Formats: sequence, structure tokens, C-alpha cells
Amino acid sequence: MVTDKDDQKRIAVPQRYGTLIRSFKSNRINVPNARGACDDEAVSSPRNATPAADAPRRRRDVERNQRALLEAAAVVFAASGVDAPVREVAAAAGVGVATLYRHFPTRSDLVVAVYRHQIEECAQAGPQLLASTPSPFEATLHWVHLFVDFLGTKHGLARVWEGDADEFTALHVLFLDRLVPVLADLLDAARVSGEVVASISAYRLLRAVGDLVAWSPHDPDYDVREVVTLLISGLRQPQPHRTESAGPRTAPLSDSVNCGTRPSPD
Repeated sequence: MVTDKDDQKRIAVPQRYGTLIRSFKSNRINVPNARGACDDEAVSSPRNATPAADAPRRRRDVERNQRALLEAAAVVFAASGVDAPVREVAAAAGVGVATLYRHFPTRSDLVVAVYRHQIEECAQAGPQLLASTPSPFEATLHWVHLFVDFLGTKHGLARVWEGDADEFTALHVLFLDRLVPVLADLLDAARVSGEVVASISAYRLLRAVGDLVAWSPHDPDYDVREVVTLLISGLRQPQPHRTESAGPRTAPLSDSVNCGTRPSPD
């Protein structure tokens, strides 16, 4: 059980996570220059009570803590999987463990929040990249790289909801509903500009990228960004004619969010 004493104790931020978080933030689109995180208790406890006019500031502090926790958790999960100790997440965010539990009472609450947060950031990045990059193809390639980074936070995701098929399915539906249209818009813009000529749907391309990412963890000889870049560069050329095989078709991604995760050996 977490005590107030635990909440006051600060764990030194592991250097590897500090470096990863700085890299993560530098790759985001329009990252605000926010102040560092602080414990919720420091801005909401009675001993620090302030006039009602300060309520918006306290809310901003709490929201900032939540953002810091989500960003730190994404980095920690990408490095160590979703089973990483929550103390590592709190330390990387610069807050106490009790603050983490006030925002996310269970591990699954944290993982769901990180997953949703990453989906929204990835979805919002599409239009921003189209508006800010020199060409639609470059916007598409940059967005797919962000998508690869997002998939990196999903290692071990399926184990969190063993027995909770409804939650798992809901996240999968959100994944498809938000990200497939974004990639479709990017591909449409690149086709209008003449940079993409290959005929492939956004869903199939997302799945192909997910399959490439699935085998990248723990393999120092596999550069997933290099391979994904080769895949996206191939969109500049028409596909060769092929004869439809009479064999079974690949099953659709309809019952899980396993796009980009290695199948469980169990």
C-alpha cells in the first residue's frame, strides 16, 4: 500500500528513460514548452489551499501531471513492455508513485490511457504533417515512422486484458477508426501529387507496417525504420501484375489489436 511517505519520496529518473523521453518529445508535432511535472498533492492539499481564482492553475497542474505520466509510460512501455514497474513510470515522469495511482488506479487503466493517448497523437499528426512538410510523400513517410514508434509501446498489450475481450475489441475499433482514415488522407494527397502510384488501401498498408514491426523487438540486427522506409518508398512505383492465388486469404484484423505485436507463443 502506498503511503504519504512514499508519495514524498522521489526516485531518481533513470538516465535511459530521461534520454528516451527527450527524444520522444523532440519527435512530436507542436510540443508545448510546459513546466515540469509536480505531485498533485502539492497543488491540491489543504495545507496549500489557495483562493478559488487559483482553481484553473491547479487543474492545469493536474493535467500536466497526467500528460507527463502518459508520455513517460509510453517511453517506458516501449523500452520494457507494459509489465514494467510503475515506479519506473513515476520516476520517469518526475512524480511520486501515489500521484500515478491517483490518476491511474490500476495498471490496465494506465495502459488503456497510454494507448488512447498515442492513438490520438498519431491521428492528429497526419493533418499537421500535410500542412508542414514539403510534400505529401514526405508527410506520409514521417507519419508512418510515428506509427512505428506508437506500435513500440504495445509490447505485451494483450496480456493486460486477458479475459476482458470487450475492452480489447473496443481499443481495436478505436485504432482502426482513427488511424486508417488518417493514412488514407495522406495516401490520397500523395497520389494527387503524383508521388504515390501503387494501388494499396490504407488498412492493408497499416497491417503491413504492423507485421514488420512485430518482429523487431530484441533484435539488434533488425532496423525496422529502414525496412519500413523501403516499403513506403515502393509506393512510388506501380505494383507488378500478379495472379490471384487460390489459397486462403489472410484473416482480417477484426478481433484484436495485435497489429504490430508479436503473436503470443502460448
